[in-house]
Amino acid sequence: MTDQTSIIDDLPGDLMIWVLIVSELLVFGAGLLAFLGMRAMDPVAFAADQEALNRVAGAANTIVLVTSGYCAARAVNAAAHSVRNMRLWLAAAMAFGVVFLVVKGFEYAEKARHGIGIETSDFFTFYYLLTGFHALHVVAGLIVFALLMRWGTPRNLEAGAGFWHMVDLVWVLLFPIIYLVH
Repeated sequence: MTDQTSIIDDLPGDLMIWVLIVSELLVFGAGLLAFLGMRAMDPVAFAADQEALNRVAGAANTIVLVTSGYCAARAVNAAAHSVRNMRLWLAAAMAFGVVFLVVKGFEYAEKARHGIGIETSDFFTFYYLLTGFHALHVVAGLIVFALLMRWGTPRNLEAGAGFWHMVDLVWVLLFPIIYLVH
């Protein structure tokens, strides 16, 4: 018997987290493709609705989530040396995740004050569905991190951080496509 390992054995975390990550990326990808297809059919209306978005809030949330991802990566690195430091980095990642949700909540409240809802237009249907689904993933990641604060093993932490990085990646794609690109 040889001492070879497969690519699956080299993945951080567990195989099932990668199945989840890939499936979630496919779901978000399908949503973004549908958004782009609808925008191609009515670019003027989509551009007009896009002007109602708060680009500063979207950009701030991008920085917040990327910083949170950095903290999650630091937690993974710290796990080998110090449970206390791992928990501190996880707490920082969680705090940034909460900031993301607060900023998103302010954005939604601002839209509501202006009478903009999920049924206002095709653009806002996609906006709320895509960003709302993403926000649910942020909440799921925060729950995972809370569990890891108590029961985090290096392998579980890698899996949780992998999920969080997927959430980051999705936002890094959502932000320019929804907020910036005409």
